[in-house]
Amino acid sequence: MSVNQDYEQAIREAEPVIVADDADAPLPTPRLGADSLVWKFYGDSRGILGFQRLAGTENCIEQLGQAVLDHSVIFDDFLGRAKRTGPPVMKTVYSTEPQKWGRTVRDFHRDIKGTISDGSRYHALNPELFYWAHATFVDQVLFITDTFIRRLSYAEKVQIFEESKVWYELYGVSSRSQPQTYEEFLAYWDDMLDRFIPHKTVVYATGYIRKGLPGPKKIPAPVWKVISAPLNGFIRTVVVGTLPQQMRDVCGLEWNTKREKRFQRFAATMRALNPVFNRLPLKWLYVPWAYEAWREIGVDPRGLHNRPAA
Repeated sequence: MSVNQDYEQAIREAEPVIVADDADAPLPTPRLGADSLVWKFYGDSRGILGFQRLAGTENCIEQLGQAVLDHSVIFDDFLGRAKRTGPPVMKTVYSTEPQKWGRTVRDFHRDIKGTISDGSRYHALNPELFYWAHATFVDQVLFITDTFIRRLSYAEKVQIFEESKVWYELYGVSSRSQPQTYEEFLAYWDDMLDRFIPHKTVVYATGYIRKGLPGPKKIPAPVWKVISAPLNGFIRTVVVGTLPQQMRDVCGLEWNTKREKRFQRFAATMRALNPVFNRLPLKWLYVPWAYEAWREIGVDPRGLHNRPAA
């Protein structure tokens, strides 16, 4: 099956397609390591700037938005959900047992199933659905690095995509819908953006952008309005700036040429400061799971892969 061929039919099969794990045979041994661009850039602390792009693009596809609504506590514990789901994916990349953690992530989703608005079924381990969730992480590495860290060359983008195939293999879910080349991935990404809908999950999750950050109960509303003004301005320029236009549209997020110019200035400043960031202590530059991985192998990544793209 080609990337987009019969997508609607395939995703509505709503059947998990798992790569068999033979208990008597060793798991396959693909692994990303210090020589990979994914290791270098995925765990960079600047990735926090893309948190809304990552979570939002994933849940703009109806089946995944509905899965979160049906099976998660997003409406009661949004930050808690993020803390529970983020580390296992990080450990799939950075731990010494990547297959174990990849299978753990997969097995979280074995019972995630239900129906969407037209009555058709979904299953989180349907390959078309599971690969889309993975693709949002691949996009995060590509977009955040190229936007806020340093420009990537075309060859580096290709390398990251090729490494993402190894990453996906660790989950043990069929790769039948995985694009085979970087160019196919770009076409796949554009096609998926055109499938975005304003699902309740993602509209709720972006409410803080439209309404402003909710204030702590102990701070009077007039005081919070003053304090939060620059924070809300940052969110509505930088956070919304990271989002594809299709997501802004379905979430009702305002955007214009003036904000685009501000966003591009901020991004350019961040890239210009990359040499400064790379002088920070490693523990500040990377999230904990990535930092521990670099420390354990005794490699300082700050000097790796830092030449500007040709």
